[in-house]
Amino acid sequence: MLRGRWIGMLLFCLVVAGVFAWLGQWQLERAIETDPPAPGITEQVEPLTEVVDPGQYLAEPLVGQRVETSGTWVDDDFLVVSHRFNDGVEGYWVTGQLRVAERTSIAVAIGWAPDRESADAAIDRLNAESDGSTVDISGRIISDEGPSVPPRTEPDRMDRMSTAALLSRWHDTEQLDVYRPYLASITATAGLVDIASPAPAEMSPINWLNIFYALEWVIFAGFAFYLWYRLAKDAWEREVEEFEDAAEAAV
Repeated sequence: MLRGRWIGMLLFCLVVAGVFAWLGQWQLERAIETDPPAPGITEQVEPLTEVVDPGQYLAEPLVGQRVETSGTWVDDDFLVVSHRFNDGVEGYWVTGQLRVAERTSIAVAIGWAPDRESADAAIDRLNAESDGSTVDISGRIISDEGPSVPPRTEPDRMDRMSTAALLSRWHDTEQLDVYRPYLASITATAGLVDIASPAPAEMSPINWLNIFYALEWVIFAGFAFYLWYRLAKDAWEREVEEFEDAAEAAV
């Protein structure tokens, strides 16, 4: 086991184990959040512009953050999103394009309706009341759900709150900057019901999946030494057997 090739293999195993140990430490450092969000931080109302910029993805710690903004509704851009649950009851959301700055808009979920007729009635009311005046909106900023393929029988139906899907149906969108996440208003208007939006669950400062990966790298490092030991021991045992066989043959 002290022969050159086995010493060389041992050195190689040390290098491999060192790499595995470094990878384990790297995973462990990312498993523990050293600067987690403060408890209740999402309930502090922040200006929309200080939480996310147009075109940017919403960082995970900011999902559900309460924000406030103001703007004007764009006429005829009030649309219905189906399959929305409010306190366990399925219904519809009425959404709108809120122009928060020159050539900048955000999708807003204005309120919930128990049936399509109520949602359509709210849209008629919103279009009738829309006069270009500034409105103040407070709510939770939430990540885009991504588009979905509508059923063939209802090609205009939307079942997911997708800014991209809404943008494809909005008016006056040339050279328009759009926020990727949407804003779920806390206070409904136009006869709609307030959207149930409880505070998001507090994030754990520990990522258990990364800890599991770190343990895996430690196991791999130990296996590198075990593999060297097993191969070297097998070679030594073969040499002992060959020596004993040669000694018996010489007798």
